[in-house]
Amino acid sequence: MFGFKKKTKVETLGAIATGQLIPITQVADQVFSQKMMGDGVAIEPSNGQIVAPAAGEITMVAETKHAIMMTTGTGLEIMLHLGLDTVELNGAPFTVRVKVGDQVSAGAPLATMDLAAVKAAGKGTTVMTVITNMDAVDRLTVEAAQTVQAGNEVVKVIVQ
Repeated sequence: MFGFKKKTKVETLGAIATGQLIPITQVADQVFSQKMMGDGVAIEPSNGQIVAPAAGEITMVAETKHAIMMTTGTGLEIMLHLGLDTVELNGAPFTVRVKVGDQVSAGAPLATMDLAAVKAAGKGTTVMTVITNMDAVDRLTVEAAQTVQAGNEVVKVIVQ
């Protein structure tokens, strides 16, 4: 009405692991590849260190330690999913360093994933960063497939 512009909120998300960045549409699980849970990015990790993609609050740690939810300062709700079908492993290959209510900074260590144990159990090691409240997203830009280091910027989100 008066020409006032709402300030654009931009959130950048870092890689949660070191490894090969791949489009979420290439994940070998339809729930993720068809974006049923939301949009984001996946990484084939080369080591098991999992870090926070952004600053925010831990809002959920799955009892089976295979998933961590967090909310960023801009209100993005992010799920970090560790491996494919790893819920069946009952937490065995995971060591989680955070709990609900913890405030974390981008790049903070969140968990360790024993990649060898996940593979030995016949499960996939792909880790996903998924924005679950896509209604809050105006635009999402994902980096092209490449080798990334944990913490490298991989997603840019324009938040509504």
